[in-house]
Amino acid sequence: MNPSCTSKIKTASLVHKTQELTNKTVVFEFEGTLLRSTSLFSYFMLVAFEAGGLLRSLILFLSYPLVWLLGEDQLGLKIMVFLSLFGIRKDTFRIGSAILPKFFLEDVGWEGFEAVMRYEKKVALSKLPRVMVEGFLKDYLGVEGVVARDIKSFKGYFLGLFEERKENNTHLYEAKADHEKPIGITGSHIGYIEQQLSPEFKKDCLILSSQERRNWHVLPKERYPKPLIFHDGRLAFRPTPASTLAFFMWLPLGLFLSIFRFTFGIALPFNVSAPILAFSGTRTTVSRPESPLSLVPNEENQKGMLYVCNHRTLLDPLYIAYVLDKPLSAVTYSLSRFNELVSPIRTVRLTRDRERDRATMEKLMSLGNLVVCPEGTTCREPYLLRFSPLFAELTDDIVPVAVDVTVSMFYGTTASGLKCLDPFFHLMNPNPTHFIEILDQLPRSQTCHEGGKSRIEVANSVQREIANALGFACTSLTRKDKYMILAGNEGVNEGPCHNCN
Repeated sequence: MNPSCTSKIKTASLVHKTQELTNKTVVFEFEGTLLRSTSLFSYFMLVAFEAGGLLRSLILFLSYPLVWLLGEDQLGLKIMVFLSLFGIRKDTFRIGSAILPKFFLEDVGWEGFEAVMRYEKKVALSKLPRVMVEGFLKDYLGVEGVVARDIKSFKGYFLGLFEERKENNTHLYEAKADHEKPIGITGSHIGYIEQQLSPEFKKDCLILSSQERRNWHVLPKERYPKPLIFHDGRLAFRPTPASTLAFFMWLPLGLFLSIFRFTFGIALPFNVSAPILAFSGTRTTVSRPESPLSLVPNEENQKGMLYVCNHRTLLDPLYIAYVLDKPLSAVTYSLSRFNELVSPIRTVRLTRDRERDRATMEKLMSLGNLVVCPEGTTCREPYLLRFSPLFAELTDDIVPVAVDVTVSMFYGTTASGLKCLDPFFHLMNPNPTHFIEILDQLPRSQTCHEGGKSRIEVANSVQREIANALGFACTSLTRKDKYMILAGNEGVNEGPCHNCN
């Protein structure tokens, strides 16, 4: 117990203790006040894998026994910082704002969150490097200042060492100058944080033990300060020491399964490859409309049927072609040339020139059925991005298709990584599962030509219908919004493996 603090309270009374303090400033330790877990290893493993690759993450994992012996609060922390960040480019490091927020939110304790958010002003202190926590704390918790250490750099690359110069504690001094005495909330092992807390804060300091934090409840998604719609990274699980061990044990088999599934999936007809893929662990759940006649195009119309789906992975059109058991063409706003080359169905890249794209899609529909993902990019969370309305002008034979995907180890999408590896990462999951629901054809009274609806009205109607079928929420966010948030660009990189979908 820290003798500098005058009181220790139980978790159950934390919120009650702070109910009358909303007009004060709180200075809180991020790890000890909000996070339920007591180990920081998983966050450094995420940085090591996502920014440095497989070899770096393996080295960090093998060093964990030494880190545990030396203590994660002191020398062990410096070891994890060095192994995770040494040699990483500083100007492209966006993990703190694009990847870690998802895992921070999943680790936040409801009780600690409720207590901290009651204060009007918040100043956060953290043992983690500033580049890992500042984006999350400011974007999601609205803190006015973050007191954390910076990482030394040389010629644009991190050296993996903490800066030794004294921290800029302007926000602490401003909090101390408030007319109302500030409150401090810390964990029971504050290490570096204790040096930053001035005696004024320690006079009224609430200490939370590790055992109390373990008993906290997970913060429900509906209580997030703002919706988590976009996040990047390949790992779909929290890489604790135990789960990281399982990950490295699975990796050889997962790589073999991925190549096996990919090869058979593109080399054999659907009716032959489907049982083989199912035997290897892939799962597909299909729901069809009650009336199959709704999937038959108008005889007077020489065009094929237009299938409009939301976008979860690169493989969505392939699964739709499989469950419909009919030839399909697919259009994408961009696709890696490798994936385009090996695709077992006809795939045509759009140019984002409206007239040219419309002519391309009309030509494909004159040859047969067409599937399009009007979101223009994938979205992992239960949200639908704004639908581009171009598809609504092409035909009145529109069939919405709801698509959902569940994975346990790897995400098969990325905003900043190599797009040509997307199908391989998706197929490395032990049991990747696709849910496909073919909805009823859009009533002609709701279309552009016969129904007189505007193309935007039709696009919004299809978006809502798919969202209702999946239980997702509609948004007005676009592909450009996603890439500006996750990668700091508009997602237009024409390299052979970096094209974004």
